[in-house]
Amino acid sequence: MSRSGPQPETAEPSTEAARAPWTVAAALSAAQFVMVLDSSVMNVSISTVVDDLDTTVAAMQAAITFYTLTMAALMLVGAKLGDVWGRLRAFVIGSIVYAVGSLITALSPNIVVLFLGWSVIEGMGAVLVIPAIAALIADNYEGKQRVTAFALIGAASGAAVAAGPLIGGLVTTYASWRYVFIGEVVVMAVVVLFARRIVDRHPPRRTPIDLLSVLLSSAGFVAIVFGMLQSKVWGWIQPLQVPEIGGVPIAPLGISLTTWLILGGCILLAWFVRRQRRLIETDRPPFLDVRLFRIERLRSGLGALGAQYAVTAGLFFMVPVYLQMTLGFDALQTGLRIFPLSISLILFSFVGTRLNTIWSARRIVQTGQVVLAVSAVVLLASVDVELRIPAFGIGMFTAGAALGLLASQLGNVNMSSVGPEKSSEVGGVQGVFQNLGSSLGTALIGSVLIGALTTSFAGTVASSDLPDDVKQTVTEATQGGVELVPASSVDEIGEEAGLSSADADTLASAYSAAQIEALRTAFVGLIAIALAALLFSRGIPDDRPPGRRRPRTDASEPEEAQHG
Repeated sequence: MSRSGPQPETAEPSTEAARAPWTVAAALSAAQFVMVLDSSVMNVSISTVVDDLDTTVAAMQAAITFYTLTMAALMLVGAKLGDVWGRLRAFVIGSIVYAVGSLITALSPNIVVLFLGWSVIEGMGAVLVIPAIAALIADNYEGKQRVTAFALIGAASGAAVAAGPLIGGLVTTYASWRYVFIGEVVVMAVVVLFARRIVDRHPPRRTPIDLLSVLLSSAGFVAIVFGMLQSKVWGWIQPLQVPEIGGVPIAPLGISLTTWLILGGCILLAWFVRRQRRLIETDRPPFLDVRLFRIERLRSGLGALGAQYAVTAGLFFMVPVYLQMTLGFDALQTGLRIFPLSISLILFSFVGTRLNTIWSARRIVQTGQVVLAVSAVVLLASVDVELRIPAFGIGMFTAGAALGLLASQLGNVNMSSVGPEKSSEVGGVQGVFQNLGSSLGTALIGSVLIGALTTSFAGTVASSDLPDDVKQTVTEATQGGVELVPASSVDEIGEEAGLSSADADTLASAYSAAQIEALRTAFVGLIAIALAALLFSRGIPDDRPPGRRRPRTDASEPEEAQHG
């Protein structure tokens, strides 16, 4: 292998791959849809699940967090097992494990069983399925078919994020949240039945797995992801709500535990990279071939993918807060107003594949990134005490269009950066970047939102006509941040605290105004992230596709396509 690391390989389309039925892509897309659906459904069903299982919101949030941590810890392990067992076998085993976890979740009588079924078993199934999906698409399709197949996967993933609140709202409102997980069991059973049509062109490789590499990567990613997820509560550097162990506050040197977790995770990952280089130098199989990151195309594709998921996670953190906490919509009403994004995302995923005939991948990706930033500006303009429906609808539709364009390109850009034998590894790394991007987006936007809400609420109260003792109480209570609660419930909270009806109404108005101001600030942050994502797309190929051939009247050769 060259000193510069693995290089992209191109191959002539195989006859079998060229004739791969679209049922293969449909089955893999269905699996991808289910993998992504869980979190968005569970987020809108928390209150109902809490009542059904007689548990607490904190316990449910812990289950959601642990599901994310399971995938962060084991995604690279799942990709490696795909090489050791065979990608199709790993996909089928993962699908079965995931279905078992879904069934346990659906039947769970308490939070402990739900935690086991959802946070642990489903997470373990997902880390086998997600890397295998990308590798099997690369195995079964070539050329334009591969681009379209990856667009289908991207559309399924984005549609699951957008449709999750609607599906969760419908099923939870008119039946039970348990039916969502029963539906997942059915879908994964059908996926396993269709798996016989999927071709795996790479036999299992009986290579040893380095245990130290597993421990370093798992611990590193868990520390970083957990730190980011807790940043809204603990603060990034200056401690907000300090966690305690046995009554002892944990904030070493007066610095937030978030900082120490992320720093520790980065050190572990640096050790992990050094370990991989050492394994390569001594001719031992690495757990992850870190030379892959020397490929500029892959680095850019992964960076753009992580940024896309960061923006998506930030968007889907803020929009439900606005619709539910500020405007008082229920889960079903929220899902209906988000639905235009799902439609445009699926539509523009296929528009992106058609644009491949006239535009380069870089141009399509950068167009999507710019449109995403513009959509955030439109959504910013729609945020008010009453929903500005035209602006909000346009903003959601254009956001979906942007995400669809990105989904149509980035999977193929990444997987085409390496040869087929490395596709499982790249599939696992893609899963890691998706996880990191989502966690970072939620953490950053959540922190901006909470910080702006705290500042705005305290300032509004300070300038209001409330009694001085109330102002002092609010100032002291908001020093560690302000909790996100429905704006309509603040007057009741005020009255329970002993305020008069007039003062409680004033407090509620101040909180509602602070929420609007905080949401606007958070949307500005989202715009900044979307624009910063343009930095990652510079290394994506800018080779324009060959133009359509036209009948020629002479025997001269057609002109070479120019590089943009």
